[in-house]
Amino acid sequence: MSSLTLEPVPATVLDSEALFEIIDDQIVELPPMGVRSSLITNVLGVALINFVSAKGLGKALIEMLFQINPNRQRRPDIAFVSVDRWPIDAELPDDAAWNVVPNLVVEVVSPNDHFYDVLSKLREYFQNGVEQAWVVVPSERLIYIYASVTSVLILDEASELDGGALLPGFRVRVAEIFPKIARGS
Repeated sequence: MSSLTLEPVPATVLDSEALFEIIDDQIVELPPMGVRSSLITNVLGVALINFVSAKGLGKALIEMLFQINPNRQRRPDIAFVSVDRWPIDAELPDDAAWNVVPNLVVEVVSPNDHFYDVLSKLREYFQNGVEQAWVVVPSERLIYIYASVTSVLILDEASELDGGALLPGFRVRVAEIFPKIARGS
């Protein structure tokens, strides 16, 4: 395993408010989300943040940078870190990337995302200790619940998203996650 030497993030990236990830010591700027994807991220993210906070289960965050392994810093759209991985009363770091692997990651597919890249990221998440991944596909109004790269449950608008053993008691109708817009939009 190689050691990670991070160069400071260039001021142009920081000043632009651009989101980025670090992949093998390289800064990779993330393309902006579409309006629909941003709204879905916020709706689902706020639901998770409120639930996790009220139950004292840990921390749920939107667009947080995580140190996934020594050579990778990833920014899932939404993430959940349980109290088992970061105690509720432990001080949070002031670093740009949180050195903990989330239990749950949520990726909301944007118009700029490529299927291969999403699958590659999922594989990386699971190899590094993520327990579950939710992939939200706004154009199809579907949510893919991954327990591993090869175990997936697909939910449509008539379904209910259930937190299962990871987030016991969390439930939201899939239709409530998607904005009220014309299907062809």
